Amino acid sequence: MKNKWMTRSMLVVATAAAGLALTACGSKDSAASPDYKLENVKFPLKDEVTLKFITGSSTLAPEDPNDKLIFQRMEKQTGVHIDWTNYQADFAEKRNLDISSGALPDAIHNDGASDVELMSWAKQGVIIPVEDLIDKYMPNLKKILDENPEYRSLITAPDGHIYSFPWIEELGEGKESIHSVNDMAWINTDWLKKLNLQMPQTTDELVKVLEAFKTQDPNGNGKADEIPMSFINNGGNEDFKILFGAFGEGDNDDHLIVSNDGKADFTADNDSYKEGVKFMRSLYEKGLIDTEAFEQDWNSYIAKGGENQYGVYFTWDKNNVSTKGNYDVLPVLAGPSGKKNVTRTNNIGFSRDRMVITSANKNLELTAKWIDAQYEPVQSVQNNWGTYGDDKQQNIFEFDKASKSLKHLPLEGTAPAELRQKTEVGGPLAILDSYYGKVTTKPDDAAWRLDLIKEYYVPYMSNDMIYPRVFMEEEDLDKVAQVEADMMDFVARKRAEWITNGGVDEEWDSYKAELEKYGLSDWLKIKQDYLDNYLKSQE
Repeated sequence: MKNKWMTRSMLVVATAAAGLALTACGSKDSAASPDYKLENVKFPLKDEVTLKFITGSSTLAPEDPNDKLIFQRMEKQTGVHIDWTNYQADFAEKRNLDISSGALPDAIHNDGASDVELMSWAKQGVIIPVEDLIDKYMPNLKKILDENPEYRSLITAPDGHIYSFPWIEELGEGKESIHSVNDMAWINTDWLKKLNLQMPQTTDELVKVLEAFKTQDPNGNGKADEIPMSFINNGGNEDFKILFGAFGEGDNDDHLIVSNDGKADFTADNDSYKEGVKFMRSLYEKGLIDTEAFEQDWNSYIAKGGENQYGVYFTWDKNNVSTKGNYDVLPVLAGPSGKKNVTRTNNIGFSRDRMVITSANKNLELTAKWIDAQYEPVQSVQNNWGTYGDDKQQNIFEFDKASKSLKHLPLEGTAPAELRQKTEVGGPLAILDSYYGKVTTKPDDAAWRLDLIKEYYVPYMSNDMIYPRVFMEEEDLDKVAQVEADMMDFVARKRAEWITNGGVDEEWDSYKAELEKYGLSDWLKIKQDYLDNYLKSQE
């Protein structure tokens, strides 16, 4: 479930590329399919036709998405062959280059568009509104939206149109949602046992444990090759920001939380944030942090984890990293004040950017009905996690023909993210809480993670709400994106510099002044205004 969204610094480039698309729409080099003049479409089609889509996928997946069993079955069920242009690296950049070249496909699958891009594409005629298609041709999605009107609201732009098809994954609610925490901390319990150490409960105790991991040879090989703590700097699920809650408000990927009196708070200029940075600096000075942590990528991170080199590391699910040794959740730590706090993410199991239909598409009914097939419950479950009956590789599910339901199979030690990236297809889909026990079982690793969140984290989540998934007006979207493009990169750079080189106390005032120059006050006012409007709408 590792997210692979583009960085904020890429956002400006992406938006600029999208801005070239206006001239591209009339290009003679359109890559879309011809008009098949199909009406009253019913699957499977009598004669196979082809639609052309752009998509992005993991490097672990086949280069040709049609090599995935899910899409092979879809082709048989629909009679629609998909001609894929699949980018497994630099997707956002390549997608935008295709758009600006004028070679528009019929649709973009797994589009990953920001709200800024969606509105820009819509304004320039790159994509079309789809609300009429939903009502006329998409009974699966329409049923979901009619029964869950909050999702229709979330995908509706301020101009009243819907421009993209959503991904919905319900797994728990509120504080107990599986998305409420992403960068869980895991600690090597074999090393604790070997050194006769107690599980740390405070930040001071964690320091002592990490020092023992560094100096007392817990892996017993006579070498000082243990890595007390590792992470991927600014790596989302693999970042260390969850530790900052020990010092106050804490931090999340957006640097944005909502206080219980309804105030939007930028976390990266709080004094508690500074104290968190100073704590990480102290670990770095003591040699307790992986020397590669500020440069390493996912592959190098999991390679060392697979060799049981870590004392503490961070990730969504430990089985994605540590295939050897025993690791348990590091308890929420009390900081200097004695209080414990867990900062919630602003994530819910939803995104509105999983598929768009371009203005070059001449087969709207056909395309809409193909997309709607993705929202059929059993299909959505497979698209999200993987499939069954594959005789060439490990399966995620077994299919019960009698109940027409999917049962998750044991992972048998395989990293869940790795297996799913090989077989799932993502894109537009919906999995509702009502599906569990009827359409599918709950994944064992998800059920386990939900239990851990409830036991370890929920009691210390002090903020009652998260920042809502508001859809801003285009002018405000542009302003927020403009500020974030430089400001968020600056925040990330300074955090890394302060941890590795020190100087946070001396530079703190100038740092905060620089944030203001980037436009923090304007950014925060926009966030607060939309939060206020949202809260009023809930009264």
